Amino acid sequence: MDLDDTHPSLSDLARRARWRVPHFIWEYLDSATGDEGASRRAAAALDAITLVPGVLRNVKPDLSTELFGHRFDLPVGIAPVGMSGSVWPRAEVTLAEAAARANAPFGLSTVAAMTPEEVGPHLGHGGWFQLYAPGDPEIRRDMLTRARDAGFTGLILTGDVPAASRRERQRRARLTNPMRVTPRIAVQSALAPFWAVETLRNGKPHLKTLEKYADPNAATGATAHIGYMLRTAPDWAYLDALREEWDGPLMVKGVLSPDDASRAAGVADAVWVSNHGGRQFAGAPAPADVLPAIRQAVGPDYPLIADGSVRSGTDVLRLIALGADFVMLGRAFHHGVAAFGARGADHAFHILRAGIEADMAQLGITRPPEVRAHLR
Repeated sequence: MDLDDTHPSLSDLARRARWRVPHFIWEYLDSATGDEGASRRAAAALDAITLVPGVLRNVKPDLSTELFGHRFDLPVGIAPVGMSGSVWPRAEVTLAEAAARANAPFGLSTVAAMTPEEVGPHLGHGGWFQLYAPGDPEIRRDMLTRARDAGFTGLILTGDVPAASRRERQRRARLTNPMRVTPRIAVQSALAPFWAVETLRNGKPHLKTLEKYADPNAATGATAHIGYMLRTAPDWAYLDALREEWDGPLMVKGVLSPDDASRAAGVADAVWVSNHGGRQFAGAPAPADVLPAIRQAVGPDYPLIADGSVRSGTDVLRLIALGADFVMLGRAFHHGVAAFGARGADHAFHILRAGIEADMAQLGITRPPEVRAHLR
């Protein structure tokens, strides 16, 4: 089967993934919070951006992009997603290996289903550990040591989770963490036999990184697991402490305010413009809408990373046109893994790469940042 013919877009991977995973897993991955307005606005803001093509320009697009002193093959990476291994067993390793093959960064969440030690041997150059801020400084320092020793070179501070969000669809799906097999969950799992067989083979997913610090069975709600019990709401002093304790690239994720971006830029090596996939605050603006002001606030040369309802290579270029240097996707790569395993993750990279190259040819540009001159 030629996936370029049968599944030429990221939305095709999403459709296949939806019937390959149980309903409660799909609701976890696909849902936002509240009325899901933040998620809808992110997509609508990208749709509203037009780029003017240039004609009679024979160009050879070069997608390579430098970030933190390393030249990646394209301006795209895999964003961290909590409990990746619940979407598909061992997804963390599958995605890390796909990113290594693509010479792209890969983000591992503190609340992943595999530990930094398990994922580390599979990393390429861009292994980034996403920290959900522990309240205990000793736990924090131990997590950083574990990530560093496992080969992670970048650290992401999640700044937009001061408290658990409601995530109503996720609650209605009755997903617990760790997963508890109720009759409802069992029936939905039976309707997704490929997922069920792989999950039985690998064991129920759980928050393995955190088991060292707390009882993994102490909480049952999907938004009340041990990760929430250990974490605190980070503040600017917390960011300063991380700067002292981490000597590699440090990113602050979840920034939507120019003032916050400017302040973070004085400490961190990059600001990550994100509304957390619409999963934290239904009233949040679209990343695309705030990117230009944030770019102005941090200056022309400061590294900006962005995400937010990216569904194609065109959307990647749209965010770059607005000021981003690098674009991260989370759901799309998980759709790929759920749809076709490692082959699906590789195909997601192919879809994005081919789309960006085709669009750059239409625009008549050789490097991604040149798209900014075509923004209308």
